[in-house]
Amino acid sequence: MVRSRAGMAAGAVLLAASLVLAACGSAGGGGGGDEGADAKTLTLWHYEGPNSAMGIAWNEAIKQFKAGHPGVEVKFEEKSFEQIQQNAGMILNSDSAPDIMEYNKGNATAGLLSKQGLLTDLSDQVSKRGWDKELSPSLQTTARYGPDGVMGSGKFYGVPNYGEYVMVYYNKDLFAKHKVAVPTTLPEFESAMDTFVKAGITPLSVGGGEYPAQQIFYELALSKADRGFVDNYQLYKSKVDFHGPELTFGAQTFADWVGKGYLAKNSASIKAEDMGVAFEQGKFPIMISGSWWYGRFAKEINKFQWGTFLFPGNKLHPGSSGNLWVVPAKAKAKKLAYDFIDITMKPEIQDLLGNNGGVPVAADAGKISDPKNKELIDNFASISSADGLAFYPDWPAPGYYDVLVGGVQGLINGSKSPTAMLDEIAKPYNDNLADIGK
Repeated sequence: MVRSRAGMAAGAVLLAASLVLAACGSAGGGGGGDEGADAKTLTLWHYEGPNSAMGIAWNEAIKQFKAGHPGVEVKFEEKSFEQIQQNAGMILNSDSAPDIMEYNKGNATAGLLSKQGLLTDLSDQVSKRGWDKELSPSLQTTARYGPDGVMGSGKFYGVPNYGEYVMVYYNKDLFAKHKVAVPTTLPEFESAMDTFVKAGITPLSVGGGEYPAQQIFYELALSKADRGFVDNYQLYKSKVDFHGPELTFGAQTFADWVGKGYLAKNSASIKAEDMGVAFEQGKFPIMISGSWWYGRFAKEINKFQWGTFLFPGNKLHPGSSGNLWVVPAKAKAKKLAYDFIDITMKPEIQDLLGNNGGVPVAADAGKISDPKNKELIDNFASISSADGLAFYPDWPAPGYYDVLVGGVQGLINGSKSPTAMLDEIAKPYNDNLADIGK
């Protein structure tokens, strides 16, 4: 997936401005009793590029939806990740709310909106249409939210139909040229990067201006973590010590990596899109990011051989179900939205997703033809079955995405020490705990 987190800030501002007049005064509940059974228009928003695995699969789903719903118009609008991330509350609390929308999962996003009454409870539809049978318990974690907006239990407020996880992309040609072997431990990984630094090459393509850098920080913390730490951090099962061994190692090692030249200090302002393009152009031998890049790289990288490996030595990895299909409480065509979700879960759509570099949740493994795509899916299955999905670092609290971006940027440009960075990210996390009475 080409995740459109590439900071379309101007578009986000314009979108917010356009919704101010439409915004209503209260969060509101569900739609009409017939859930728009007679509606003749389905308004759908998502932020996947048309050439991404999800974009390809969902375009086919739209075609199948139209064929099965003659006389119904589909109004599809592609938004950026940032537009929806920054303005979802206003969007869904207005008469401009779409009928179905792709939305980020986690306490700070889908959980917050469910708590505010802005999303439709999909539990009956999940059971009626058998979606729960297609989703493993670990994938259901991000689809279900309690009254306090904390994920992992309660009602279904979204449905994922793909998975995702963070891995290491590498330039095989550059590894071979510099006689670097694929590392299997963190010390080996650092030794590999030392080799590139000595050759005058910055090893890591990093986007510090958006999500990628904080995921590296989290990978490093997870190298010292267990499931208990993840459950405490993500699900609030117990108090998190921000100066404990896990997060301290993550912050200190990230700062050390900057000092050793593993990533450039100017990467603090680099956007995710620019990070990915730089890797595609062969400017960096390594990029740590998610499976959403996989399909794009398969189509666009043709000047060198590339591959992937899991973050060396880790048993836990950033990852989860993919983003969710959510149905706004104010949607005017809920039944049509449910029908569309159902199509995206069909085997042929899932197989199409898998054959274009995505990670389907319900594909037939025998129908995945490309060996690289099969490896991608098999790795996800291996992580998921071993309870190795650790979600993402920005999920626990509303607004935490921006907090972590700023915190890790401070480590990159040297304006914050690891201790100061951890103090900075601890406060809003703990403030949110107090707000929800944890």
